[in-house]
Amino acid sequence: MAGGRIVVGVDGSEPSLEALKWAAAQAALTGGTLHAVISWEYPASWATLMPGVPPEFDPERLAKQILDQSLEEALTPEQAAATTRTVVGGNAAQALIDQAAGAALLVVGDRGYSGFKAAVLGSVSTHVTQHAPCPVVVVRGAPA
Repeated sequence: MAGGRIVVGVDGSEPSLEALKWAAAQAALTGGTLHAVISWEYPASWATLMPGVPPEFDPERLAKQILDQSLEEALTPEQAAATTRTVVGGNAAQALIDQAAGAALLVVGDRGYSGFKAAVLGSVSTHVTQHAPCPVVVVRGAPA
């Protein structure tokens, strides 16, 4: 396609939904294709010991659910149906950098569901702006 592939990071947070909407509008404007990516990391041992976490907890299935729900919420049915969806195990920033190889654009929200991890490791948006193999757009949401 003329506009190329636009990769967008999704984690179900409000900023990622705004990034998804922006990326879909950009794909429509440029004739590009939309590729939504969510990543998951295998839960630390504490996650399986927490009360209420079922033994059959499947983080990959949960990530797929979050991705599907995010597309359903943020996009029109036509846009959602035309979007390529990828669920990747591993670090979110690295997953997005890997998926952005050969892409025309990478789109992320300015913050997501990372909390303490982001404070320690740095935010996904900061990391991808410094290391992505293509141009990056960081979509800012409403002030917290």
